[in-house]
Amino acid sequence: MKNNRKLSSWNVISIVILLLALLFVLYPLFLVLSKSVFNQDGFTLENFTRFFERKYFWVTLLNSFKVTIVATMLSVIIGLPLAYLLRRVKIFGSKFIQILIIVSYISPPFIGAYAWIQLLGRSGVVTKFINNTFQINFDGIYGFSGIVLVLTLQSFPLIFIYISGALKNLDNSLIEAAESLGYSNIQRVLKVVVPLIIPTILASSLLVFMRVIADFGTPMLIGEGYRTMPVLIYQQFMSEVGGDAGFAAALASIFILVTIALFLFQRIISRQFSYSMSALKPMSVQPSKGIKNILSHTLVYAVTFLAILPQLVVLYTSFLETVGGQVYTGNFSLDNYYTILFNRDVSMIINTYKMGFISIIIIIIIGIFISYLTIRKRNMINSILDTVSMLPFVIPGSVLGIALVFAFSDQPLFLTGTVTIMIISFIVRRIPYTIRSSTAIISQISPSIEEAAISLGASETKAFYKVVVPMMMPGVLAGAIMSWITILGELSSSIILYSAGTQTLSVSIYTEVIRGNFGNASAYSAILTLTSIVSLLLFFKLTGKKELSL
Repeated sequence: MKNNRKLSSWNVISIVILLLALLFVLYPLFLVLSKSVFNQDGFTLENFTRFFERKYFWVTLLNSFKVTIVATMLSVIIGLPLAYLLRRVKIFGSKFIQILIIVSYISPPFIGAYAWIQLLGRSGVVTKFINNTFQINFDGIYGFSGIVLVLTLQSFPLIFIYISGALKNLDNSLIEAAESLGYSNIQRVLKVVVPLIIPTILASSLLVFMRVIADFGTPMLIGEGYRTMPVLIYQQFMSEVGGDAGFAAALASIFILVTIALFLFQRIISRQFSYSMSALKPMSVQPSKGIKNILSHTLVYAVTFLAILPQLVVLYTSFLETVGGQVYTGNFSLDNYYTILFNRDVSMIINTYKMGFISIIIIIIIGIFISYLTIRKRNMINSILDTVSMLPFVIPGSVLGIALVFAFSDQPLFLTGTVTIMIISFIVRRIPYTIRSSTAIISQISPSIEEAAISLGASETKAFYKVVVPMMMPGVLAGAIMSWITILGELSSSIILYSAGTQTLSVSIYTEVIRGNFGNASAYSAILTLTSIVSLLLFFKLTGKKELSL
């Protein structure tokens, strides 16, 4: 009887969490699909017909694919050699370089877009230098090339982080054997290293692909005439929310189906290359001399500099005096910080930390339960819960924002414009990070440890809280820090859901850039960037780790 009661308590937790997932994930997405094919006259495919009949709309989907495929490929081309060099060649300051690369990744992409506008926009510093020096009319990085540049430099660190972890498990004796057979350095990489880490390349490429195709801020800021699906969905929804929400729902539905199909395709491909490695002789860093050493250092330093450049630009310009918020005088000043902290409402800063803190606490609690239930308490309910909880990973933020508006803009749950709906959005969007890392760590904890605690008189619940949870914390913290940092920079869903009382730092940065108040935007961006860096350093301090593994 006692065991049944304990089993029932876990079942109750499973059912409660599943009901919450159904309410805040599946129900809103169902409404998006429903509104795309139903109107006041009943069932209709008019919205989908409109999309495919007009080139203006379906070309946007192709644009998203072009940007995403190119940015993903370039990210691999940059991230793979960089990870290999830092694992294989002794690079001066390698630890610091790895931290800089991670910092460049955790900063929101739209901040990178804004920084590159400062450098290579029509009035950018580099643009003016090029035009004045070479007497040409360079018009800036707007459009396809600008979007790809920003998203590539923002995304390759993710490839780098994953491949660096995989190279730890690569047996160096295989590389030495290839060398003894006369393989050159490039041949050893292409014919030995790359085939062995294909599963990692595919997994990290999927993450980059999903991140790039769903990005809203970058193409919105520098895309100009080059439209992508997240921007089109946002524009259609915001302009037609009162009259033709069905078409925005149809766009969102198409995007949902495309991203889910791509995700499933990648999973199928990954299974074909699924295998594990055990490094009897791990790869070690070797000193290099001559031209090889110079080229290695030059490549690593150049790529790292380009990656971290947006953060440096933001910090630098935040201390520059401006005229009218747009024109920099070249003089250093604290006016931008004084303006945003003392002459303006600081609620957006408070909102960001308050809503983020509440969200991350809930994410940690729910993430621990979901990962434990799906690994230790396998049944049909928990399998469904596992699938539903990971669904937001492939759902673009703009689509989720629209879905939540559809679901909670009327009674009995009128949440639109409230703090609650913002927190729900943060939790739904970012909980997959914590679930993935928590699931990975609990899979490594032997069930016999729990059984030993229970055999010593501890209840199952006490064994969970006193034994399992503390052992899970390194993995939980790794996921939580990524959830926290991405919550701070969340824009794509927030730009749809926020109200005057729930505006966040990311929304403030975006609106200031749109209005041309670059000084204020830099100050807000600097605060957001420094918060992310401090969070990362705190993570290193609490866990004792020297690098971030995902």
